[in-house]
Amino acid sequence: MLANDNSKIISKIPEILEVNRINFAKVNKILTEQSFAKNARKIFVYKITYRSQGHKVVGFIVEPRKGANLPCIIYNRGGSGEFGALKNSALFSKLPAELALNGYVVIASQYSGNAGGEGKDEMGGSDINDVLILQKILKKYSRVDANKIGMYGLSRGGAMTYLALSKVKWIKAVVTVGGMTNLARTEKLRPKMGEHFKKIFGENLKEKSKRSAILWVDRFYKKSPLLIMHGGSDSRISPLDSIELAQKLLEFHIPHRFVLFEGASHDLNEHRDESIKMTVSWFDRFVKNNESVPSTKLHNI
Repeated sequence: MLANDNSKIISKIPEILEVNRINFAKVNKILTEQSFAKNARKIFVYKITYRSQGHKVVGFIVEPRKGANLPCIIYNRGGSGEFGALKNSALFSKLPAELALNGYVVIASQYSGNAGGEGKDEMGGSDINDVLILQKILKKYSRVDANKIGMYGLSRGGAMTYLALSKVKWIKAVVTVGGMTNLARTEKLRPKMGEHFKKIFGENLKEKSKRSAILWVDRFYKKSPLLIMHGGSDSRISPLDSIELAQKLLEFHIPHRFVLFEGASHDLNEHRDESIKMTVSWFDRFVKNNESVPSTKLHNI
């Protein structure tokens, strides 16, 4: 049972360059609800700086104050730069806190070039290594069971999650919300995003295809069940990105559940409690409790 700050143990992990526990008292002016203060009494939130690709990257660890041999979730934020960056207040009040309250150690990256980190945010280029190295950090953290790692992705974080799923086999289960799978469609839907893509990789179609999971679903690790959620009125990432992904997952016999929330916006705020409950339940089944992956083979009718 852990009663004290765990910063010293985290700081001994070779990839960790700096760790500081975030004091809830310094952010509680934003979090006025009493429930958030209760969260702070049950979880620890740390800001970390870690080494990835030879440079410094900023991230966070959110964990329950008590427990051992804990399952883990790698949390992939949305957005790019400061837009969508993880804020201290969200770590005490939103999904990372909910997961920690349910017994998970949550680790997240701001990605290269963001929030004071070094390097360049490539939105799914070499910065995918900023995500994958988090598994190495977890393997060296004495509180966790590194054989039980799930992954969550919101929006651009969904694209990062799909990339990870095409590269490694240690992800036990995946949850995405409003995940981007088709960059060409996103460019048409949001021309400003198209301009942002051009700043990152120009007109390079190869680089664009690398970030469009709909083109390489066959590379997904087929033993990681996916829960895909999307808002039916999402104005940032078209619901078609997830609808078409679900169809491809069927074709390649990859276990998944697809939920389209009628009338919901990009981050599912209108269904916050329901989507969080579904997320925790999915990770409990396939990460915490190590439930066997269901068969997806289609039978002849």
